[in-house]
Amino acid sequence: MTSIIYIGMDVHTTNFTVCAYRIGSEAVFGETSFTATAENIVIYLETLRYNETKPEEVKFICGYEAGCLGYSLYRELTAKGIECKILAPSTMATTPMDSRKKNDRLDAQRIAKCLAFGTYKSVYVPDEEDDAMKEYIRMRDDANAELKRVKQQITAFCTRHNKIYDGTKHKWTKQHRTWLKNLNLENAVLKEVLDEYLLRLQQVEEKQSVYDKRITEFAGKKKYEESVKKLGCFKGIATHTALSMVAEVGDFHRFPTAQHFASYLGLTPGEHSSGNSQHTLG
Repeated sequence: MTSIIYIGMDVHTTNFTVCAYRIGSEAVFGETSFTATAENIVIYLETLRYNETKPEEVKFICGYEAGCLGYSLYRELTAKGIECKILAPSTMATTPMDSRKKNDRLDAQRIAKCLAFGTYKSVYVPDEEDDAMKEYIRMRDDANAELKRVKQQITAFCTRHNKIYDGTKHKWTKQHRTWLKNLNLENAVLKEVLDEYLLRLQQVEEKQSVYDKRITEFAGKKKYEESVKKLGCFKGIATHTALSMVAEVGDFHRFPTAQHFASYLGLTPGEHSSGNSQHTLG
């Protein structure tokens, strides 16, 4: 009969704290910490196997909380034939003591016991193509945030020097940009500052344009094309948003009902009522 040992791992970028737990035992065992590499986990598991009476009948199930390492450790361990789970922190069983006392060792113990008794839900792990797509879209969104920041800096600069745009059209139109370029700034350094801001604005817009073209190309790939077109039928959903949803969600069929999908998106309303007082949340 196969003996299952559950490995709780509290992972950080610099070190892993691990422990082992077997159903039926009273306490965890094999607690230790080491440098954060998948190879060290393999060595740790082999050490545990060596100490078993029947090493050939031992199976390991590892797990760690979703966090800074993303899916990288999961993929490394899976590639080495080690079963691994990524636990959603909000679904893990907790006790009142967990909120009062917390350290890496106790976190590893809690993860191991959650694995053993199934008191958690696994994080969905996207395939590498979806993961790469998510990263590209995030890069494009970062560029959009940078664009917004540069525009705010230009507006603040003009306000500080009493250059208020009174055009009839909205800001950042062709008319507004012409006004910015032709601003009369007596101080040469101030003119240089504004020119640098405008140059940065142009560079960010050009980068964003390149990213958008690439996203359109990605959306045309066989894997995404049909789903992106279907989502594009909804008002307000263009190619960028549609591809982002497809890449983030991955497999839509993993949600048994529309309510589960709404909950995943954070759209399920909450309630905080007591007695005759009823309060619904966003």
